[in-house]
Amino acid sequence: MRAVLQRVTSASVVVEGRVVGAIDAPGLLVYLGVTHDDGPAEVAWMARKIRDLRILRDERSVAEEGAPVLVVSQFTLYGEARKGRRPSWTAAAPGPVSEPLYEAVCAALEEAGTHVERGVFGAMMEVSSVNDGPFTVLLETP
Repeated sequence: MRAVLQRVTSASVVVEGRVVGAIDAPGLLVYLGVTHDDGPAEVAWMARKIRDLRILRDERSVAEEGAPVLVVSQFTLYGEARKGRRPSWTAAAPGPVSEPLYEAVCAALEEAGTHVERGVFGAMMEVSSVNDGPFTVLLETP
């Protein structure tokens, strides 16, 4: 599992002209990608890292600040573009595998007390954000 975490002051996702998820307070915008062999252990690790990583202002975490998180599914995080001119997506898990794991990460964050907003899995989304810093971290499960 891979994630790009961006510290933001606000972020939103629009699908077909309608806002489907938004945070209007300092928090994290998380792009989340799933690969074929991800499972419950990766879900738990990723949710814990997103919640506890001290990357908000003053080296605080989402858990410490009670900050919101907007999670957007993004299979392109597993794109391979070293050869040729077209990326390969073979490392990205297909929707029937990745959607439940995406939802499980969101649910794990919510169960831990985090306010979570979501994009729409598999939809064409317009993502807007106001980056704070900018501050961006890449995560990959062990």
